[in-house]
Amino acid sequence: MRAAAAVPAGVATLALVAAACSLAWQTDSPLVPRYGGNVEGSAPWFLVLLVAAFAAYLVGLAALRSAPASARATIVLAVAIQLVPVAAPLLISTDAWSYWSYGWIGSSGGGNPYSEPPQEFAENPALPWMGSAWLDTTSVYGPAFTAVSEPLALVAGGSEDVAAWTYKSLAAIAAITAALLAGRLSGRKAFAIAFVGWNPVLAIHAAGGGHNDAWVGALILAALALSASRRLQAAGVMWVLAIALKWVPILFLALRAVEARASGRRTGHRGFASAAVVVAATATVLYGVSWPLAIFPLAGNAALETSYAIPHRLEQLGIPGDLAIGFALAAFLGGFAWLLREAGHGRARLGLAGCLALVTTPYLAVWYLAWAVPLAAADDDSVAIAACLVLCVYLLPQAIPV
Repeated sequence: MRAAAAVPAGVATLALVAAACSLAWQTDSPLVPRYGGNVEGSAPWFLVLLVAAFAAYLVGLAALRSAPASARATIVLAVAIQLVPVAAPLLISTDAWSYWSYGWIGSSGGGNPYSEPPQEFAENPALPWMGSAWLDTTSVYGPAFTAVSEPLALVAGGSEDVAAWTYKSLAAIAAITAALLAGRLSGRKAFAIAFVGWNPVLAIHAAGGGHNDAWVGALILAALALSASRRLQAAGVMWVLAIALKWVPILFLALRAVEARASGRRTGHRGFASAAVVVAATATVLYGVSWPLAIFPLAGNAALETSYAIPHRLEQLGIPGDLAIGFALAAFLGGFAWLLREAGHGRARLGLAGCLALVTTPYLAVWYLAWAVPLAAADDDSVAIAACLVLCVYLLPQAIPV
């Protein structure tokens, strides 16, 4: 395929994402989460347009593999594709309103989001908007994210729209940052930027849904980029912040640590340790000793099964639930042991580790791709890239009302 086809394919992706997002402005669109996240109605044309956008995206990637397009055009299209969903209402998920709710508890409610669930605050303006399934759940997010959510809740005040667009905008910025950093780290700059930035599934759930997983992806890639630039202490700080948003980056850090030891590469131990102390101390001042306990509701969520999770699919084939979970756990442990061996040989395959986590977790959400896809692009790992594309195709319909 000729490289000249890349830019038109990117433009087509942009147009189709814009068309899909425009459907959310229809009266009572089922794409906009209402009624505590309980969807009413269907949006088949949204799915059709998103599938078409992903097909155009694949054409663009194939063209870029043949020969790189202009880096400037690739970046401009990546920025446009990731920003377009910001213009839509909040799409598909109520998670951004949950962030608002936990931030309000700490900033205005006089409570502790790690020990007091949202339903205990009748005056909480986010209660009518957040997902009803999370009303009795304390925060599962890291203390850095919760601390940032508090001033954002003050900005939002009592407006669900301001809250939604704040998190949507921040997620879009994070996704664009991840795309640019992937281009900096990869040997194929234009392809890596497009792989992340032109991805319509990421756009819909980052700028569309405002998910903080985009922040996680951006911070991990920032850590990798700083390390590549020999700013090791700053890289250590970025790792701490990524882990203090969500716990999953611990997996990637473990692989990087083994790789560093095997290759003799220097690491930013001082920056990491200093940042960890500051984050832990600040979190303890703000939230007492409750914040580490967030691992328990998180573990409880992980014990639940989403319909697209592979263990759930195994159950649908007739395998008993406990056995399906056991298979998934064994696959994760075996796969991670192999990845540790690869890291011990000097190659931490973080993108592949991200895919392994997604394939084996019983609680799988499409927006988790926001950290797996950038890592695969940054690694320039053909196996991880192919695995991410397969996961994108598989997860593309998830959460879309049809």
